[in-house]
Amino acid sequence: MGNLHIRRARPADLERLIRELGQRRFFADRFARQAGRSGTLLTAWRGNRPVGVIYLWLEAAEEEELRTRLPGTPILNHLEIHADHRGRGIGTRLITAAERRLRMLGFAEVALAVEVTNERAARLYKRLGYEDWPYPEVRCYSLTDGKGERHVEICRIMVKPLLREV
Repeated sequence: MGNLHIRRARPADLERLIRELGQRRFFADRFARQAGRSGTLLTAWRGNRPVGVIYLWLEAAEEEELRTRLPGTPILNHLEIHADHRGRGIGTRLITAAERRLRMLGFAEVALAVEVTNERAARLYKRLGYEDWPYPEVRCYSLTDGKGERHVEICRIMVKPLLREV
């Protein structure tokens, strides 16, 4: 893993992230939200190349079920690792860094949504201590680089406590 460095995204990173990972609309949206203090985009870098990202959604969830059942709970959103760097623990390191940041901010728990057919991701989250919530699956929304439409996925919601009991 050597020279992997995880840090908050900087405005100067925008074009580099788009060049390496695509998704201009997603990154433009997340940089705007980060500037408005609605969340934090963490980036994983190997040398001067971005190899992964995760977004810490700190504003109210877009999905009504999450707003109702997990009010004030941050959401880990859009964990993505560049195809050439998958399977090397970068996703785990990004999640761990995100959780550390949320603990420092005083959050007691964190949630995430994973598309119901994405068993590989669900196994990773379970290994990291996330548990399925006891409610039905949720229609989750994501941005596309298309013509402004929003992509809808059916997701299972997973939650993890962050503050350690003494």
